Amino acid sequence: MTGKRPRRATSRWSQRVTRTSNALDLSHDVFTWRDPKRIARSLKASAEASSRRKAGAYQSAMSMLNFYINRAGRGLPAAQKKVLQHAKLELRTLYKRA
Repeated sequence: MTGKRPRRATSRWSQRVTRTSNALDLSHDVFTWRDPKRIARSLKASAEASSRRKAGAYQSAMSMLNFYINRAGRGLPAAQKKVLQHAKLELRTLYKRA
């Protein structure tokens, strides 16, 4: 026995969640867009159109955005992270939560 555990098949669960989320039907590559307002509007539209979400539209949209930022981690370029952080502010503005 070498002490190393075999790599589990579920090691990319976050990638699968992002692609196949049952809560929101996201636009293709929404998190790679460069316009924070466009990202926020898309997340809002997806959240409000979804009949499968368990929470409110604002919470669902913000949760998906935070999930992506947190799971991308160090692999997310600083410029794109800044865009996504700004998208959070735009989402708050769209829902009048600022």
